[in-house]
Amino acid sequence: MSTFSGLSTALSSLNAQRQSLEVSGQNVANANTVGYTRQRADLTSVEPLAAASLFSGGLSTGSGVRVGGITRLGDIFLDARVRSETGSAAYAATRAETYARLESTIAEPTDRGVSHALTTFWAGWQDVGNSPNSDSARAVLLESATALADRISSGYAAVSTQWSQARTELTTALTEVNTTASGVAQLNEQIRGVLASGGSANELIDQRDVMITSLSRMVGANATHREDGTVDVMLAGNALVRGDEANAIEVRPGSADTLAESGKGVTLQWAGNGTPVGAGSGEVLALVSALAPAGDEGILAKAAASYDAIAATLVTQVNDIHKASFTTSGAPGGDVFGPTDPASAKDLHVALAGIADIAVAGGVDVTVDGVVTRRPKGTLDGSAADTMATLGASTTGPDADWSTFVVGLGVQSRSSTQRAAVTEATRATAEKLQLSTASVDIDEESVNMLAYQRAYEGAARVLTAIDEMLDTLINRTGVVGR
Repeated sequence: MSTFSGLSTALSSLNAQRQSLEVSGQNVANANTVGYTRQRADLTSVEPLAAASLFSGGLSTGSGVRVGGITRLGDIFLDARVRSETGSAAYAATRAETYARLESTIAEPTDRGVSHALTTFWAGWQDVGNSPNSDSARAVLLESATALADRISSGYAAVSTQWSQARTELTTALTEVNTTASGVAQLNEQIRGVLASGGSANELIDQRDVMITSLSRMVGANATHREDGTVDVMLAGNALVRGDEANAIEVRPGSADTLAESGKGVTLQWAGNGTPVGAGSGEVLALVSALAPAGDEGILAKAAASYDAIAATLVTQVNDIHKASFTTSGAPGGDVFGPTDPASAKDLHVALAGIADIAVAGGVDVTVDGVVTRRPKGTLDGSAADTMATLGASTTGPDADWSTFVVGLGVQSRSSTQRAAVTEATRATAEKLQLSTASVDIDEESVNMLAYQRAYEGAARVLTAIDEMLDTLINRTGVVGR
């Protein structure tokens, strides 16, 4: 190695150590940046410029060092695991939140719940049965009937409102999915161009990975890496992003827009060809499942159907007993609740015009001239009201239906919450493993910076030594000893 080549070797070390120090500085600067993956400069020794030969000055050392590349210290397998667990956790969390919102509208067990309103309603009939001629008892009964109808109809309205909110959230989420997918496609194009020109695209790759994880959270997408540096984002076997092209997802035309239309379901399709989007995970698919028809285990549609069933039981059983009873004027009773055909929780209301229409007297069959007619037992009879009050303890009455609905919802909500907690714990574990590889360790970077600094100082000392040797060779050769 010539003296001048020694200068080149020392200079290469100065450049390499400086670039390595800059990489460590970049790591430290982004220690708290979400999605940043730590980097390392790959130092590679440079081979001799010419091989030793018969006429060479002897053995030759290498020609210094260079930065062969800047490597991201991430793990694609850990990244894939995080994305998979993120989709599952988001799906479970969204369903658990749907159940929690629905459960909060039930207001059980409180005095604002349907159960309390039913208890008050039956107690009102008992009071009227005990005092058939009491106008105050009848007024209280009428008020409790109105309160019960309002509780049931307002419960149905709360489900309808939640359904509409979930439908709006789905539309917003799809907009976010399509925007993010387009962003990934644009980053794919930029990354491919940077890598083709020999540059480092690590920061762009970090941005892309954050977007892909977001897509995993929304629709359960996964990624497939290509040799040119681009990534294909797949959803149920179909490409959401392929290279620099993104495929949009939309709600299929004809899907339900309101709870009243929930029987049609809400389905998704690929905007390009109209084919259905396959099953997956993530928030979007959880919203779709929550908006499904009652027959397909849709959370909200099933709750609405339960309200309708409770209203139908209440209307049928109460009206049947009341129409077989008699008022104080001797007239047969009419409907207590409406509508009757079909009975629906949405429009449930009290059909009685006033307290005089409340029928509490039982009937008895009387034969006159061979004709059987049904007449009230007496003006102060309250046996029909007593019969009405016993509906509260019936195993097939409205109370039993409501209890079954509330208990079932509570069990499903608890199960969903537990499932969400388990999947979130699994996701958190996967994320910790990913961060243990990809996150910046300030202590480690400090040690690396010290090592690069010392190596830089050593290279500078080599440069100084060679400079002194050249000074002696050029300026003092033939002068020594005079």
